[in-house]
Amino acid sequence: MATSLLTPDELSALADGVKDGSIPVDTGFNTAARVKKHDLASENSSLGVNISAIDMINEKFIRTFRLGLLEMLRSSPRVNPTQVQIVRFGDYLKTLKSPLSVNVVRMNPLRGFSIVVIDPAVVFSSLDSFFGGFGKGVGELPPGRLFTPTETRIINMILDVFFRSLQDAWAPVMPVEFELVSSEINPQFAQIADEDDLVVLTRFEAEGNIDAKGFVDLVYPYASLKPIRELLRSRVQSGDGNEESDKQWHDELEEAVESANLEIRVLMGAVESSIGDIQNFKEGDVLFFKKPELARLIVNGLPAFEVQVGTLGAQTAVQIERASILSLQ
Repeated sequence: MATSLLTPDELSALADGVKDGSIPVDTGFNTAARVKKHDLASENSSLGVNISAIDMINEKFIRTFRLGLLEMLRSSPRVNPTQVQIVRFGDYLKTLKSPLSVNVVRMNPLRGFSIVVIDPAVVFSSLDSFFGGFGKGVGELPPGRLFTPTETRIINMILDVFFRSLQDAWAPVMPVEFELVSSEINPQFAQIADEDDLVVLTRFEAEGNIDAKGFVDLVYPYASLKPIRELLRSRVQSGDGNEESDKQWHDELEEAVESANLEIRVLMGAVESSIGDIQNFKEGDVLFFKKPELARLIVNGLPAFEVQVGTLGAQTAVQIERASILSLQ
């Protein structure tokens, strides 16, 4: 049987010394190390998916989405994206209150299902604008209230614009297609993930013309984005990846620059003088200076080339010898 190396009195004295600070405790190796809890059974949101890439996709999406709504409603509601968040699906569901337009969609070729949640305030504001109103919303709806066929039609029209805009925003990363799987009014019935699973949430806040505020949520399962994390990472590093578009822009810019007019002057030499001497100049004075080996060709006030001055037929001409030393600095 193991025996204690310290007596009870010694252990008590040691504990008292640690408590009152007379015995130092921050000694030994790795004193700065800290313990962080990690659950091997849960997903780690700090690894894998690049949220900045999702932000960039959303920025492009929102521009197209606004134009689509303007074409459909003949009015332009203010729609702004919030910061992308990674949350647990159960925590997200707790923030929602029925009835809502909850639409389960398949985003091919990504695995799993995503959801698009539309606030009734957005539905009724769009409905009012569509029929010539000012985009006025409604108050709070009873929990079991279903959407009428007309309201459902407006929801489908919003989803059509939403899917086209999102498809265009994802195009630089990868081609995607959207398929509406089902629609619910209770978010609890749209189980695209387990409560403890992580999801990527983007909320688009919408505001109509007359005090009508609502939101449209786009929720991806975190697991569906992990297989394409390298694509998302390269999206941030190299822009939108559209090399053909970049080349066309470069060619058009080069063509426009080539037709720009520039002023060219040839400087044969230079003389340094003071203001006093210049004020005393009179007709017949001679200024002496050492002619340089080469003249300088100045383009729009900047030295560009060193040149030889001569003639070509009846015209005075210059022959470029080399780039100006000043232009290379």
